[in-house]
Amino acid sequence: MNSETDHASEELEFAADALNKISTSIRQVFVGQETVVNDLLRCFVASGHVLLEGVPGLGKTLLVRALAACFRGETGRIQFTPDLMPSDITGHSIFNMKDSKFEVRKGPIFTNILLADEINRAPAKTQAALLEVMQEQSVSIDDVTFQVESPFMVLATQNPIEQDGTYPLPEAELDRFMIKSMIDYPDEKTEASIVELVLQGKHSTSLNVDAIEPCVSVSEIERLRRVTALVEVDESVLSYAIRIVRETRFAPGINRGASPRASIATIAMARVAAMQEARSYVIPDDVKSVALPVLRHRIALTTDLEIEGKNTDSVLEDLLNRVDAPRS
Repeated sequence: MNSETDHASEELEFAADALNKISTSIRQVFVGQETVVNDLLRCFVASGHVLLEGVPGLGKTLLVRALAACFRGETGRIQFTPDLMPSDITGHSIFNMKDSKFEVRKGPIFTNILLADEINRAPAKTQAALLEVMQEQSVSIDDVTFQVESPFMVLATQNPIEQDGTYPLPEAELDRFMIKSMIDYPDEKTEASIVELVLQGKHSTSLNVDAIEPCVSVSEIERLRRVTALVEVDESVLSYAIRIVRETRFAPGINRGASPRASIATIAMARVAAMQEARSYVIPDDVKSVALPVLRHRIALTTDLEIEGKNTDSVLEDLLNRVDAPRS
């Protein structure tokens, strides 16, 4: 029993150290936005997909590329545009005149970390090309199914829906993103730090992440993900997470509640939150800390609340204050 406990403790220490290394590496080029970086790392280890939203110029693409630079696997990028076709994402069959047969040319989706840049600039039919791979880690091309490499993640950036030339993401696709994280304007101190770094030549105005050295390998990512299974979830904490999700289905002002995928995602993210502190168990604060990114894209408010100027985050914060957390 002691050897098992020692092994678990060593694995949790490894996980906390690896997560800290990734976080430190990202912050070499991405200043501020602590919550966003935290959300991204937790989702990364929880085997989920991330939706990042913010107006242009706030560093969404830089953040994604910084994370990719920490990772020794392959990365791919798709710039979503109104004329993008599903086959531009997945790939297609082409007839080889020399060999007189069809051959498959795989698209950029066949990678480890896929950057889907400005995903809501493409229509729903094109966005839907991601559904299968996000859920099954497989891609169908002309009735032939191909597996993508593991680990696989979609990191999608999105402009606010009010921006011209954007399309709302289908509900089925939104639900496949484990979290939605929001990048807002930096505060005055952070913005001053960014400008100062640029003036000193230590921070590029372009998307240059050459300063980042890979700090985790494919095998270490798989190890990180296995360590999550060592983090225990007490029955009372599990019940707390489920009650939060279920409350979104009945709370006044919420027109569409979260699906059971939200309950699974909440626990997965909370386990990683515990791992960041080398803790072997989840506490209610872990659940509460991940609830907003897990739920904000899975609910829809009633028209009345929208007219009142309410947003999803404020409604969810009120909900979290109403659901009692376990005390022991």
